[in-house]
Amino acid sequence: MSIDVGPIVVKADELKLVEGCRKGDADARKQLYTLYAEQMLAVCYRYTGNLDDAHDVLHDGFIKIFTHFSFRGDSALKSWMYKVMSAQAIDFMRRKNASKLMLMDSEELPDMPDVDEKAVMEEARGIDEETLMRMVAQLPEGCRMVFNLFVFEDKSHKEIAELLHIQPETSKSQFRYAKKLLATKIKQLIEHEGKR
Repeated sequence: MSIDVGPIVVKADELKLVEGCRKGDADARKQLYTLYAEQMLAVCYRYTGNLDDAHDVLHDGFIKIFTHFSFRGDSALKSWMYKVMSAQAIDFMRRKNASKLMLMDSEELPDMPDVDEKAVMEEARGIDEETLMRMVAQLPEGCRMVFNLFVFEDKSHKEIAELLHIQPETSKSQFRYAKKLLATKIKQLIEHEGKR
């Protein structure tokens, strides 16, 4: 059974969890954590690039969720939690680096060998999601942050620039570099797998 709350449909079991969490019910909170912790940890890891930091962000994110349970049903519960964790990860990275993300200047970006990105991405379809997310997490910090915001948060370079206090051109160059790095890593993995 589902409940229609406008354009978003919330499942009855999620609605029950939401109500329980709003009331401070420990069982509901535990159930919500059990259901979504692994997926949310993956989100945190993709932003931080470090599992210890990802666990810290996850912990702080769930505290924020449980103390300010502001879910209104205008998106799926999972999507709302994803946004909370993403925002928490961005704040964490800002604090960790004294408000300034480690962005590489365009001139500092090392030359990368030319890779046919489209062809590599086609070949990448056979690579499991966990491996791909690990590759994203291994990107340099600024590239990783911009890539996550552009690809997974569907933010424009203008929005990313405002969010990270950088220029839109910087966001674009970080994204281009991230794509090249990922394509190179994927190509290397495919070549390595092909040699086995």
